[in-house]
Amino acid sequence: MKAIILVGGEGLRLRPLTCNVPKPMVPVVNKPFLEHMIDNLKRHHIDQIILAICYLPDRIQHHFGDGSDFGVSLTYAVEQSPLGTGGAVKNAERFLEDTFVVLNGDIFSDFDLSDMVEFHRDHKGKATISLTPVEDPTAYGVVEIDAQSRVKRFIEKPSWETVTTNLINAGVYVLEPEVLDLIPGGVHCMLERRLFPDLVEQSVPFFGYRSNAYWIDIGVPEDYLKLHHDILMGKAVARFPGKSMADDIWVEEGCKMHPSAKLMGPVVIGRGCTIEQGVRISGPAVLGAGCTVGRGTAIDEAILWQNVKLGKDAAVRSSVVGNNSVIGDNTWVVDGSIISDDIAIGSSNKLEHGIRIWPGNTIKDNAISF
Repeated sequence: MKAIILVGGEGLRLRPLTCNVPKPMVPVVNKPFLEHMIDNLKRHHIDQIILAICYLPDRIQHHFGDGSDFGVSLTYAVEQSPLGTGGAVKNAERFLEDTFVVLNGDIFSDFDLSDMVEFHRDHKGKATISLTPVEDPTAYGVVEIDAQSRVKRFIEKPSWETVTTNLINAGVYVLEPEVLDLIPGGVHCMLERRLFPDLVEQSVPFFGYRSNAYWIDIGVPEDYLKLHHDILMGKAVARFPGKSMADDIWVEEGCKMHPSAKLMGPVVIGRGCTIEQGVRISGPAVLGAGCTVGRGTAIDEAILWQNVKLGKDAAVRSSVVGNNSVIGDNTWVVDGSIISDDIAIGSSNKLEHGIRIWPGNTIKDNAISF
């Protein structure tokens, strides 16, 4: 069986983290997000994978190559301009001969794909859509199914007075090649707005597969942070680099850590990091490769990408700091702030309230005072 992963989007809602990095390459516990998706497919013995790419495709192709280093075979279906979810699948049609799986490239889930495929075949479906329950269905498009799990209709963001189900599209599909005849070629088209309603209208065997497995869309920074916390707290299953040094502390090779530093897990520290005197790191927290944390600095429930440099007596809490950024002495980055790549923030600043700083910017000393 083959799988298509839809990774062509620009990740606009995740900006500024995706200004220089395509969303599939955004690190999740020090591995590109897309690697976690590939790991999940391998667990279900799916190792022939088509990547539908468009935005910054070279970054993805350079990292993954033909897939052999990751234990899979990768094929690329490149879009010259964005084709949408349906157009992207249609663009890969030439690679598909049999039942195949489609995954949205911004979904992290523990779905049992093997069970979903078996469900699809048992029901003799032409299409099967994964469904997950949510607490607030009014924020999503919901999917109604009947007692036989056949899809009845889609309702976009219903009001509480009209809610009939809390099941939403979870972004994983099992499809037969013949349904692609319903998708026009070479034009922008969405599975959710074109193909799926057409399947219902034409009474094509179309089923909903319900699952209570872990599920999250990392489309916004808040959920990107939440995914890290959930993985490190054991709520979601994922492999990540690092050797277990103590309870809930994982460290890669080449790190230098002062004996006075205090680490309270879960914490993951990438290769070649330097942790200086009096540093305190409280998990769930992740430091990417090559980070330096200055004397007396505190990190709480934060994510640092690669080669981040934190000065003395600084603080990073519940925030993300991108590659190659520098945080000055006595500067705080807190309260859901998002600092992108190549940022230089001077001393004695306080960034809070979810502030977002775009790549390459400089903030002078004392510019944003306490």
